[in-house]
Amino acid sequence: MSQNGVAEQQARAPADLRNVVSFLRSGKGGLKNRTGVLNGKRIDYFKGKSAVKALLSPAYAKLKNVPKVTSEAEATTLLGGIIPYAYYLRVDRGAPVGSASSPKHLQLNQMQMFKTEDYYAWFYEGSQWTTYLGGIVMVSVMLAAVMFPLWPPVFRLGVWYISIGVLGLIGLLFAIAIVRLIFYVITVLVASPGIWIFPRLFADVGFVDSFIPLWEWDLPKKKSKKRKGEKGSKEKSPSSDAVHNGASIEEVDSGSSRPASRQATVEEVADDS
Repeated sequence: MSQNGVAEQQARAPADLRNVVSFLRSGKGGLKNRTGVLNGKRIDYFKGKSAVKALLSPAYAKLKNVPKVTSEAEATTLLGGIIPYAYYLRVDRGAPVGSASSPKHLQLNQMQMFKTEDYYAWFYEGSQWTTYLGGIVMVSVMLAAVMFPLWPPVFRLGVWYISIGVLGLIGLLFAIAIVRLIFYVITVLVASPGIWIFPRLFADVGFVDSFIPLWEWDLPKKKSKKRKGEKGSKEKSPSSDAVHNGASIEEVDSGSSRPASRQATVEEVADDS
């Protein structure tokens, strides 16, 4: 299928369907795009089930100028109605191009219909304004770097100070990392288990929190053990079991003062209920 033919078909699409396609292509509804190879070119594709979920998402419900979707059947009908405009087409997925983790081969299916378990390749790139903006920014940065000798002296001096400051901060970070490592090795040999200076220096915390606390012993972290649930209720004492069963235990003194000579007899008690 030629690009001109695809562009002509997409131009015939109603405005509300174009809004649906733009929503799906942007990924705002959670549509998961994968990368495949079609006719030797890399191309994005998705599974029908993922598109149905996107149309049933709260993000789609907030859109205006789009067809209303309230059920999976309505979403399937809507997605099938977009296929004739060639924004995406049904494909068959084959074996990977190389290793198991590499993109898989895709081939256009002759029967173009929408099914939740099938795959559909994108022939629409979506809005390109971010690409154009990124290109403009890149060209501007390159021109500014090339024309640096023509900058006013004040600007060049400011850039020099900024670069020196950034390099100084990077050097200071490396120096702290080396010093804390040397200090830790020394304390491991002298006062085991060792002391870390700025123990949270490389932790995923804020800048200020990275330097708090100042030092800390290198103690092993305690593993949190999950308490096993008690199997059933606690074991009942024999006396309580006997009471519930309608029996009481009565000690009988055999007349001897030795504790060992005391005996217990079980006497049945009538149930009051």
